[in-house]
Amino acid sequence: MSLAADKAKLTALTRDIANQWELTKDHWRDAKSLEFQQQYLDELIANVEKATVVIDDLEKVIAKIRSDCE
Repeated sequence: MSLAADKAKLTALTRDIANQWELTKDHWRDAKSLEFQQQYLDELIANVEKATVVIDDLEKVIAKIRSDCE
């Protein structure tokens, strides 16, 4: 599997989690719900966004290495 495919899968799975959370929030609306979102989901989404940037950078480095080795 390529980095691009891994990035796409990671992004899709994170989007699925966020969508499921939106459905859950319709039924779970209290202080613990907000705490859960801030502690886990917001942090997860922020870290996935950072990871996708790093994956893009890695793809560029790998492409440069391949180009230099040819």
